[in-house]
Amino acid sequence: MTTDFDAENAEFLTLLHAAMRAVRREAGERLERARTTPGQYRMLRALDRCDGPQRPGALAGILDVAPRSVTSKVDDAEAAGLVRRLPDPTDRRATLVELTDEGRETLAAVAAERETSAGTLLSRLDADDRHELLRLLRVVAGEAGASSRRAHGA
Repeated sequence: MTTDFDAENAEFLTLLHAAMRAVRREAGERLERARTTPGQYRMLRALDRCDGPQRPGALAGILDVAPRSVTSKVDDAEAAGLVRRLPDPTDRRATLVELTDEGRETLAAVAAERETSAGTLLSRLDADDRHELLRLLRVVAGEAGASSRRAHGA
């Protein structure tokens, strides 16, 4: 016998998956316009957050992926002019990967569009509903103590 709680759980998961599909669809379109992929974008963001060039193995650790998957991402990003490989000054057998100016420009362009696409999805709600949705998502995500300023981007 299905209870109301079971039905709510099922509806919650169905709606959450639908919302995530909408977010992924928006993200895919945004990344396509920037001529990058989700995996490549994630790698670019990781490099941007580092204090300088990184070895591919270190990038794999940061991204929590197999080193061979980083190699193909670096190959593709290098071919697109988003990163460059450099010799590692401490180990002549190793290489380092760093963002190029074009890679930084791609990150900035995607970040600017990200704000727009989130606004498009949230524009379906009035201000009170947006605040309530964000408050409830913080609770579900275990961040109930997070400041409401965070929801406003402050």
